[in-house]
Amino acid sequence: MPAVDPAKIRNVAVIGHRGTGKTCLTEAILFTSGAVNRQGTIEQGTTVADYDEDEKKRQLSISASVCHTTWRNRNINIIDTPGDPSFHADTIASLRVVEGALVVVGAPMGLEVQHERLWKQCEENGVSRVIYVNMMDRERADFYAALEQMQEAFGQGAVAAQLPIGKEEDFRGMVDLLTMKAFLYDGGKETEGPVPDDMAAQVDEYREKLMDAVAENDDAVMEKYLEGQELSDEELYHALKAGVVAGTVFPVGVGCATRNTGIDHMLDLIVDAIPSPARRPAVTALDAGGGEEVKVQCDSGEPVAAFVFKTMADQFSGRINVMRVFSGELKSDSNVVNPVNRARERIGQLLRLQGKDNSPVDALGPGDIGAIAKLKGTRTGDSLCADSRQVTFSPLVFPNPVMSFAVEPKSKGDDEKIGTGLKRLQEEDPTLVVQRDPQTNELVVSGLSQMHVEVVMDRIKRRFGAEVNLKPPRVPYLETIRKKAEAQGKYKKQTGGRGQYGDAWLRVEPRSRGEGFEFVDQVVGGVIPRGFIPAVEKGVVEAMKEGELSGHPIVDMRVTVYDGSHHPVDSSEMAFKIAASMGLKKAIENADPVLLEPIMSVHVTIPEENVGDIIGDMNSRRGKVLGMEPKGKMNQVNVEAPLAEMLSYAPDLRSMTGGRGDYTMEFLRYEEVPAHLSQKVIEQER
Repeated sequence: MPAVDPAKIRNVAVIGHRGTGKTCLTEAILFTSGAVNRQGTIEQGTTVADYDEDEKKRQLSISASVCHTTWRNRNINIIDTPGDPSFHADTIASLRVVEGALVVVGAPMGLEVQHERLWKQCEENGVSRVIYVNMMDRERADFYAALEQMQEAFGQGAVAAQLPIGKEEDFRGMVDLLTMKAFLYDGGKETEGPVPDDMAAQVDEYREKLMDAVAENDDAVMEKYLEGQELSDEELYHALKAGVVAGTVFPVGVGCATRNTGIDHMLDLIVDAIPSPARRPAVTALDAGGGEEVKVQCDSGEPVAAFVFKTMADQFSGRINVMRVFSGELKSDSNVVNPVNRARERIGQLLRLQGKDNSPVDALGPGDIGAIAKLKGTRTGDSLCADSRQVTFSPLVFPNPVMSFAVEPKSKGDDEKIGTGLKRLQEEDPTLVVQRDPQTNELVVSGLSQMHVEVVMDRIKRRFGAEVNLKPPRVPYLETIRKKAEAQGKYKKQTGGRGQYGDAWLRVEPRSRGEGFEFVDQVVGGVIPRGFIPAVEKGVVEAMKEGELSGHPIVDMRVTVYDGSHHPVDSSEMAFKIAASMGLKKAIENADPVLLEPIMSVHVTIPEENVGDIIGDMNSRRGKVLGMEPKGKMNQVNVEAPLAEMLSYAPDLRSMTGGRGDYTMEFLRYEEVPAHLSQKVIEQER
């Protein structure tokens, strides 16, 4: 199969808030266009896009699914994306490789939090938008209320291209304002007719609004429109596409995906309004050698350059990389270079995806989306290029993980399976962070929510056969001292024959926060032979690993060995190491030891109406509010707060802001735990 002409391709990401029917709409599009012969359902777990066991079990999309179909001689690549913020990584990546987004809004719910975030992502990526108001058959469905909310949030460019006929149980079709025809549906069959008499005035009103918005994008069309002349279909659609490409017009369609109502006209809108890759401006990349900017044109005559936006770990095919070709023609059985890791890759069989299924293709031309299995070292965010022009694309920026759990195997011996599984799943999901805490020695898995981490653990169990327990990670407390103290450590053991003898006097002194450990040798006169001084230091360092208060490491302290004694026969390195350890513990008991806790720098981004609640909540968490700054339509509250108070912040913030709040957190410094809390923490840690 030869490469497809880029002018005949439409790349569309289906985006929206969770529960708006994106996967149902994708399924309806595939069925209406003839790509599948049976329309699957979420309830039965039979949709093309939601094929993963976790998606069927939870009845929501967890990862982006790539599908394809044809309509009016156009090849349409559809990416059904997750709407839940827990699985936002694939949505972010998908918006980097499409020209258009089909924004799905639920008629009963109207505009929701995730719509606003995704709209901003579309703006940043220069993605054209068409809106589909779904679920018109549901109770409380209100197309006009949803349209009004969109116009308030996104401007008057959000204009109705279709109007519903009836609503809720009486929803039976729609009026197309571009063709001025009505379409009624019964059992999936469409009947064309004139505009209903009782809607004539309403249709004229919204047709005029649509024409006003569309005509502004073409001077000739505007002049003709103002003079009252009739516009041809060609002129109308040309001006509509110009407005959608420019980001000034966002046509709004209407229907019901589960009833397969209005899907054919939504497909028409995709073809007529969303630009092809051939109309997309050249993409800016960086020359892999010198770092200069390079313009990558959508042209089959250019050297090949493709961007990998998704990686799937298939248990049969191994790793599958999903990519968008930006220039040139990528062919099966060819060689390319990955400039990111400077490796050569052999392209085997190229694939066109249909959910979990795939079909082989000989080539992928500029603007097309496909996949390749078994590349050696290519990951999400990498590029694949011809030798003659090696470029890298700007990196994908994902949200930072905010929810962490300590992971421990239910069965001994499963550590290796868990480690292998997590490594494979990190390739699929760049927002998953796995690390072993060097202090607590816990394996800590961090994600965007509790559900995100739970899904990862379900996959570990199903794919790799290892079950785990999740628990909140331990806070990495530290200990230090507040005053100077001295003590003798003396180790003497006689067992018959050669004994053990070591004697060291130590002085401990506090250092400033963050200065770390310092060992000083002030022994004079050979009371401790030179060869045993390193053993004294080793004993001190090992004893500092577990403090007396809570068992956490001791930091920011100077330890001086200044006196001692030795035995010419019984003294040994081991004896002085033990003596030093004993002396240090005694000295610290008299040096006013205290517990330190990690303080985090927290930036909370929230709507203005939630600022008071957030500041009050932070005060209750022992947080110190440093100030506030505007971030677009939102406000950012900057806080310093103890990590111990922030472990469960993500669900609390979601609850307080109705899901509209976001935050980032990074380590700042250690501070003393307040006296009234210290003993409680020490008892818990013990």
